[in-house]
Amino acid sequence: MTIDPSVAAKLVVALDVPSAGEALDLAAKLKGRVGMFKVGLELFCAEGPAFVREVQKAGPVFLDLKLHDIPNTVARALEALLPLDPSLLTIHTQGGPAMMEAAAEAVRAHRQRGGRTRLLGVTILTSLGPEALARLGSTAEPGDLALHLARLAKDCGCDGVVCSAREAAAVRAACGEAFHRLTPGIRPGGVAAQDQARVVTPAQALREGATWLVVGRPITQAPDPAAAADAILRDMATA
Repeated sequence: MTIDPSVAAKLVVALDVPSAGEALDLAAKLKGRVGMFKVGLELFCAEGPAFVREVQKAGPVFLDLKLHDIPNTVARALEALLPLDPSLLTIHTQGGPAMMEAAAEAVRAHRQRGGRTRLLGVTILTSLGPEALARLGSTAEPGDLALHLARLAKDCGCDGVVCSAREAAAVRAACGEAFHRLTPGIRPGGVAAQDQARVVTPAQALREGATWLVVGRPITQAPDPAAAADAILRDMATA
């Protein structure tokens, strides 16, 4: 299968599997096929920085830790993580303006030293729908709140946000093309939504303005992960 490299670069595979061995096996099977590998909180807590370096042998890493704490603590945590030079790192936008500004300053300093990391703010988790937000005390619609948080993240110096693909077009319109939009909750046609409340297909996500798509279980739990990735890339190419 021949896929435009610019399309393949937009596909991020979430290595949300129980063990480092499984994750590294998946990364080896998908090496050269996808743009990035996501290392999330579970595997990072279990395996640590050395594991990230192993994954980086197969491709760039999106380190998705969603940091959320007081500004000084988040800045110091980033200073400890940035020597790994992941392509992307995440914080929670709901940590507030001061926290985001401190994080953005740490990442800017890293880039001035030659690093490549970009900082993304998580807006509203794709597992949260209106009912869940209401239970948290918010009367806002998820899309409206995500857009407000995206604008705030840009003002605070973030390089982009993590948002549902359903919000990507509005974020692009409000914050500009250069402000990146990484979209989880991607499910190919016919695949169950599972625990995601707001999902779209790969092609729909790109049409809506996503910069990168994060896909996990439709690839990692497939009998043939490489074939599953190829099918998603073909769908993306139609956009």
